[in-house]
Amino acid sequence: MFWRVGLNIKSGVTMPESLLQALKLSLPHKLAVAWSGGADSTALLMMLHLAGFEVEAWHVDHAWHAASSEVAEQLKLQAAAWHIPFECRRLAAPGTANREAIARAGRYQALQDIARDRGLFDLALAHHQGDQAETVCMRLLQGAGVSGCRGIARQRQHDGLMLYRPLLQMPKSELVDFLKSSNIGWVEDASNRDQRLKRNRVRLSLFPAMLNGGFDPVMLFCRWGEQALKLSEEITLHLEALNFESQSGHCSVCWETWRKQPQAVRAAALQLMASSAMGEGVVLGRRHIELVEVWIHKSARGSVDLSRCTLSREGRGLHLRSV
Repeated sequence: MFWRVGLNIKSGVTMPESLLQALKLSLPHKLAVAWSGGADSTALLMMLHLAGFEVEAWHVDHAWHAASSEVAEQLKLQAAAWHIPFECRRLAAPGTANREAIARAGRYQALQDIARDRGLFDLALAHHQGDQAETVCMRLLQGAGVSGCRGIARQRQHDGLMLYRPLLQMPKSELVDFLKSSNIGWVEDASNRDQRLKRNRVRLSLFPAMLNGGFDPVMLFCRWGEQALKLSEEITLHLEALNFESQSGHCSVCWETWRKQPQAVRAAALQLMASSAMGEGVVLGRRHIELVEVWIHKSARGSVDLSRCTLSREGRGLHLRSV
């Protein structure tokens, strides 16, 4: 990794038109950037700073390597040289099991803590086009449906934080070119080449192999993500036409109306019913959805055991009950 602490921004630095266009997403004038020190978040931080936004830099030290606290101190000094307010939180050193998920949860918790302390809840994240492609690819490999393959949202609320991702259509190469032309350094994190991490295996092994085979993985998976988003919006319109009735541990819908929907809409309706009956975030597995489809084609009599709930047709209604 490298960093040149106290580096002054080259006088007269201007952003390419493509980078200025990326900031046209509706952003509040005052916001923070989740700043790892890497090229992506450094480019976003400086773009916002140069564009006149009132920006803060928030860093989460994941304690993934021995030098992480030193990097955090370097970033603090650099932010001061740029006259950008800086906040840092350090996480407990992670174990080896489920490292990525634990780090992600810890990172968002730390950012929420900083937001409460600072009274600032608008946060910009530096996910770019390549990150979007990797996310869609990983979700496809995990067997996700249409909703899961929509990729990363440009803007969404997350436990009190409003998250903005203005660079999702920006290639990483343009961010790096901007930093180099502006004489701005960044941190190279060795963990980004650790192929024990799934995302790194996609980026460093799978995507290069696809390129060698004549396929552009970034364009391909980003296009799939866009198509999944359109399909998801269509499914939502169909769901709005269904009249769900919910009470504690139970959700129902008109059987005939539900049965006539396309299979993807039926599956999405079942997921909504499961969340309503058993709690937000509870979803049915693919095996359960397939089991329901078999049940439909076998006259849909009796009930279907879906592990934590049962599904039954009673009169004119389809009923899902928690057990």
